[in-house]
Amino acid sequence: MATDNRVEVRRVLLITLGLNLVVLAIKAVVGTLTGSLSLLADALHSVTDSANNILGLVTNHFASPHPDREHPYGHQKFDAVGALGIAAFLGVACFEILSSAIERIFFGDGTPVEVSPRELWILLVVLGINIFVAFYERTIGRRIGSSILIADAKHTMSDVWVTIVVMAGLIAITFASRWPWLQSVDVILAFPVALLVFRSGWEVLADNLPWLVDQMAIAPEAIHSITMQVPGVLNCHDIASRGVVGRQVFIEMHLIVDAKDVETAHAITEEVEARLQARFSPARILIHIEPPSYQSPEISYAPDSPESRE
Repeated sequence: MATDNRVEVRRVLLITLGLNLVVLAIKAVVGTLTGSLSLLADALHSVTDSANNILGLVTNHFASPHPDREHPYGHQKFDAVGALGIAAFLGVACFEILSSAIERIFFGDGTPVEVSPRELWILLVVLGINIFVAFYERTIGRRIGSSILIADAKHTMSDVWVTIVVMAGLIAITFASRWPWLQSVDVILAFPVALLVFRSGWEVLADNLPWLVDQMAIAPEAIHSITMQVPGVLNCHDIASRGVVGRQVFIEMHLIVDAKDVETAHAITEEVEARLQARFSPARILIHIEPPSYQSPEISYAPDSPESRE
């Protein structure tokens, strides 16, 4: 049975929500004072950070691993749905950053960006907060197998790179008195910022979509290899798996056993389940027993050839 880590996930999300609100306020104030488009775009990205935390708190509330009458396989897909919501927020942020940059290029007011060393130091503090949040969420998320925390950590890590790019642009702007063309760096940097945000959203989508569409979790060859090592097993076929290894997997198979009675067949099945649990826990395993005389052209992953029959 999968462990219910929702209390720990909620605690992490509440801590990061508080820190993200602080970061958002600092970026918005400094961005307004300096007139930096890239920094205001970065502040918009931080809005999605806070929204993600709130979304994570909502989905975490429903993401119980324990089954019930209405959800016999548990509720953990709510966690993946929340992660996809984060990907959607990242997509919106990417669009807003690009549209603001294009609008500034074609309809800009020409107001120069001004930044002081004090404001750069404030952004350095913001960068430190973001780095702490990203590593904190990723560490806890990997330890307890929470896709919502891992997804949010990737989002926050994209925020780290965005802030680094923005700071580089603002530092360049401080030399604009010598080279006026550097004033355009702020708008130009909005485009790589948007690409970084888009990449983070794509990674979150790629990590969680397989769980929602029941993509294969374990190679059938691996399941077959473990199963065939159990004494009394002649072959197995129709092997299927879904879920996420280390979090919760579901394994199904048809098993041909060398047994004349139900008790012996049951003992063989129990040993197969124990070995699969030891390797892929937590797992729910469903095995359909078939007699030694059973033959099927669909028996797969036999030692000699895919078409062999036991």
